[in-house]
Amino acid sequence: MRCSIYLEHREQFGRLVREQHALNKNPVEGFSAGLIEDNDLYRWEVLIIGPSDTLYEGGVFKAHLTFPKDYPLRPPKMKFITDIWHPNVDKNGDVCISILHEPGEDKYGYEKPEERWLPIHTVETIMISVISMLADPNGDSPANVDAAKEWREDRHGVFKKKVTRCVRKSQETAFE
Repeated sequence: MRCSIYLEHREQFGRLVREQHALNKNPVEGFSAGLIEDNDLYRWEVLIIGPSDTLYEGGVFKAHLTFPKDYPLRPPKMKFITDIWHPNVDKNGDVCISILHEPGEDKYGYEKPEERWLPIHTVETIMISVISMLADPNGDSPANVDAAKEWREDRHGVFKKKVTRCVRKSQETAFE
């Protein structure tokens, strides 16, 4: 059984193995990534370092990437495990950015097809996009409406206090 599953998905396995190997060999500044369990290539854990000169600076945020069986034709899902207050992360931790949206036309007309998932994306390009999202939230298309409202109306007050709390908590729980 296990062998037939491998043969069915060897292209996806191969791609994920190559990506994991490349990240181990040449780490990218700002994050680290690896398997949650040694025998499951479809579930990765990432640690994101809050980008310098942002409200998230100094944070160590843990997230999970879950890859579909037909990756790279479809995007992985990303969910923060560490609490994070951000307009583009819903209250359950699910990340909402264009490159993680299913490929093709956006039925609402908000995103262009080239902004959505393309099979050329990798864990590295996803993580660079997420780090960029932390530095520059998209308040026009929020996953967390409350965070987006605070970011627009009181960025240096209430929003900053909530983010600072998340950064502190992330530092305390980073390596649990």
